[in-house]
Amino acid sequence: MTIAAISPGSTIGILGGGQLGRMTALAAAELGYSCAILTPEADAPASQVSALTIVADYADEAALAKFAGAVDVVTLEFENVPVEAVQFLESLGKPVRPGSRILAVAQDRVAEKDFVRKLGGGTAPYEAVDTLKALIPALERMGRPAVLKTRRMGYDGRGQRILKHRDNPVEAWDAIGGKPAILEGFVNFNREISVIVARGADGTTRSYVPVENRHRDHILAETIVPAPISRHLADQAEALAARIAHALELVGLIAVEMFVTDDGRILVNELAPRPHNSGHWTIDACLVSQFEQLVRAVCGLPLGSPERHADATMINLLGADAYRWADFLKEPNARVHLYGKNEVRAGRKMGHVTRLTARGDRR
Repeated sequence: MTIAAISPGSTIGILGGGQLGRMTALAAAELGYSCAILTPEADAPASQVSALTIVADYADEAALAKFAGAVDVVTLEFENVPVEAVQFLESLGKPVRPGSRILAVAQDRVAEKDFVRKLGGGTAPYEAVDTLKALIPALERMGRPAVLKTRRMGYDGRGQRILKHRDNPVEAWDAIGGKPAILEGFVNFNREISVIVARGADGTTRSYVPVENRHRDHILAETIVPAPISRHLADQAEALAARIAHALELVGLIAVEMFVTDDGRILVNELAPRPHNSGHWTIDACLVSQFEQLVRAVCGLPLGSPERHADATMINLLGADAYRWADFLKEPNARVHLYGKNEVRAGRKMGHVTRLTARGDRR
């Protein structure tokens, strides 16, 4: 399938007003597009750099209709926009990339893992547990330790609990709000990696090099570019990410988070059909950033080269880390990006810093 190109001078609608929307809007402006934001949040980071913001709940159909009338194509900056909102925009004839069918997979951890398994991809062992009554026997089958996660929503460690040998499953169930959940077997892995792949409407894909992600308190703290893995594993990870993008018939961008196990297997952890925190380094180290690539894909333009001209380490500025901005600016090989958030909170992503180094031999 091919789509008519949406030419510069048009308006891209973005559902969500966070920093991913902000960086997408900045990339869009460089290609001559305007952006309109629909977000429930006043003074959102993306609003500060966009031509129009509609502050409304995603369930507000009048606001959605106004938004649709102001834009030529719609994309999103996070995957937890209600599917119903995307379906409503689609019913108005507005192209939404990625669409509601893809969101339905990415928003449900069970559907997500079922999808990956059907493609032949590996995942951790898992079972759907929609009630506390179902959790107890599932835990006996799965063994401990195991991880209990809500099926929907939840990110940066929210909505999940590790169940170790002495932990009370009732307390864990209550801690996640008693919501339908997934129980995952604990995986012994030596690193977490991710691959970001763009896919155009013509089926063309372009993948960024696999990177290693390191977390602090379940929040991404550091990304190492490229991931220190073998070429064989890197090729395998990129091929799997591209296969997922094709099977979803994605038009846009998807990040595939994966575990590399101690015995050399790759297991898919999560799918995120939008720009990803682990791809922020591409702004400074690649010919075309993940954000420009998203704009190209959803507007039907040729995809750009994901080739990197430098290796990199990206660190998130979490909470009070942002106060160190002046120190980072003194580093000759560091690029500082602040998101325009006024309130500093522990664990809140306030910005990021990318440190560039000469490209090495690894991929």
